[in-house]
Amino acid sequence: MPARSRIRAPIALLSDFGCRDHYAGTMKGVIASIAPDAPLIDISHGVPPQSVNAGAIALREAAGFFPARTVFLAVVDPGVGTPRRAIAVQTQGGARWVGPDNGLLWLAVERAGLARAVEITSKRHRLATVSATFHGRDIFAPAAAHLWRGARLGELGPSIARIQPLTLPAPSSRGSEVRGEILYVDGFGNLVSNIDAETVARLRARFAAKKLSVRIGRSAPITLRGAYADAARSAPLAIVGSFNLLEVAVRDGRADERFSAAPGTQLILSARGK
Repeated sequence: MPARSRIRAPIALLSDFGCRDHYAGTMKGVIASIAPDAPLIDISHGVPPQSVNAGAIALREAAGFFPARTVFLAVVDPGVGTPRRAIAVQTQGGARWVGPDNGLLWLAVERAGLARAVEITSKRHRLATVSATFHGRDIFAPAAAHLWRGARLGELGPSIARIQPLTLPAPSSRGSEVRGEILYVDGFGNLVSNIDAETVARLRARFAAKKLSVRIGRSAPITLRGAYADAARSAPLAIVGSFNLLEVAVRDGRADERFSAAPGTQLILSARGK
């Protein structure tokens, strides 16, 4: 029995299509028509509409928990119908990635290690008619299904030297403060920042005699906690979450609403007296 059949790694889907319309289901229907035995796993179809940054972050955070030969199909594509490229990528662990070349794949591919990338141009590996508005159905889903069935990356089109990078804003440090910003708001309203756990640890080690807290705008200092339940009900807290990034939450509430915050909102992590 071929190794591909034994492993049965899935096709994992991520998009900003939501659940109201037929778009995500239609992509699955296309895949089922080409690769009916492929296991399908939804990472999310709730990426905020047209938010490439949010989609890239969610894809990066999920990808490491999938089997090595997974085919990732990601569609957050505000440039659909324009000259932006459709691409397929293979990373060093053997995973394949299909999506628009707009930075959406970059964070996950950079973490996994780029092995090869191609532009998807093969008419044999797409639907006969390609619309100007639904490349997820007409190009990306067929390409993902053919890869799962065993098509080689090079069959989809010519090699390309690089894919579109995505640069997220970096925090800045000055004295006892680290200034960052919100990158992502999850479905619970938690505000995920660009300040990573290592930065938090360095500040804690440097100012060991002081407490760490976060301010958003003119808010009172928000104490850094070890768990959500360490805060009182309805109270805000800061925590290093599963993204390995500093986030602000409200226990049993929504931090985005409490602080009127969204991606791009500034925050400050600081060391202050006991």
